Amino acid sequence: MDRRTVLKAAGVGVLGAAAGRLFLPTSVLADAPSLPQGTVAQQGLEALPGKKPLIRKTFRPPNYETPVSVFDQALTPNDSFFVRYHLSDIPEVDVAKWTLKVGGAGAQTAAEYKLDDLRNGFPRFELVAVCQCSGNRRGFSDPHVAGVEWGYGAMGNARWAGVRLRDVLAKAGVKAEAIEVSFGGADGPPYSKTPDYVKSVPVWKANDENTLIAFEMNGQPLPHWNGFPARLVVPGWTGTYWMKHLTEVSVLTQPLQSFWMTTAYRIPRSQFPVVERFVSQEQPGSVNTPITEMVVNSLITNLEEGQKVPAGSNLAVRGIAWDGGFGIAEVAVSIDNGATWKPSQLGTDMGRFSWRQWTFQFAPASGAVNIMVRARNNAGQTQVDKLLFNGPGYHNNVIQKLSLTAA
Repeated sequence: MDRRTVLKAAGVGVLGAAAGRLFLPTSVLADAPSLPQGTVAQQGLEALPGKKPLIRKTFRPPNYETPVSVFDQALTPNDSFFVRYHLSDIPEVDVAKWTLKVGGAGAQTAAEYKLDDLRNGFPRFELVAVCQCSGNRRGFSDPHVAGVEWGYGAMGNARWAGVRLRDVLAKAGVKAEAIEVSFGGADGPPYSKTPDYVKSVPVWKANDENTLIAFEMNGQPLPHWNGFPARLVVPGWTGTYWMKHLTEVSVLTQPLQSFWMTTAYRIPRSQFPVVERFVSQEQPGSVNTPITEMVVNSLITNLEEGQKVPAGSNLAVRGIAWDGGFGIAEVAVSIDNGATWKPSQLGTDMGRFSWRQWTFQFAPASGAVNIMVRARNNAGQTQVDKLLFNGPGYHNNVIQKLSLTAA
């Protein structure tokens, strides 16, 4: 496929009209004191074509996060969904020319599919799942670490629809010696020495009934910035595996050797107890393992740091909680700096890969009010009260503490 760079150095066609470029209001910057000061100075609200204003983190490649207030709803609208790219050569795919190639040394046959072939040739499947960048909340690491300095908004919850990857693989035939399935997308590196973004998952994860080749998001075709015309959806695992603008699926009989697998996106094995381990990518003697499932986490969505609220009146605290697919068992809230915890009321269960909305009500007394939130999943995992520091800034699930003033 010919690649056409959408992001030009001058930004032509990326930001849209000047009216879409806004100063970032204080309310969106509630977490700014914890972010690197250089990041705070550079970020602002900008509207990419087809998107509402999002918080700009980097321009080339485009990395834009969703304001927290958007998460105060069950599903994240397509036009407010975060944008994450590693490479800056991003084509606008012509669906009439697009094909998905399926093959590899571990496949019995090779095939190519048009979008209509996928739609009409395989059973349709849909689910609700959180897509979260592995580095979400990286900007709050202490000390700060390299990488996109994400706040809370490098994630979203959507209803994804498409076909099961395992159905597509079954038609190609998977050999007994196959161990991984790799994926490539239409976006590419701007320079020859930049490693192309190629990822893989174990065969067992590729054959999971919930792993999809998705072409719809919240009942609409995928937006350009979120992977049009088709992307991989790997529910429960971090977004690094959710390949956008999918063009190639390759069944492998040897572990994929690439920068994005063997060097990047790895976590200390001793620090994070991974349930769904990617064993074929664990080098002998290595202390690291590929990041896979998301850790349990929660977020307050309807209140802001430093907000003034009425004293003595009933205050509703709303938020979301999510994990790697075990399901949320409880979200507890403390208003006495962690001395005691009370359960919140959980909202509708939209599936184990979706986030779960929750509500907690109380009448704050006059003065300073500190609200803490802690989620626990069905596997017994809970959020931590102290950051598990690691160099890449992954898996930040520290209990959130929000300070208010009641008067």
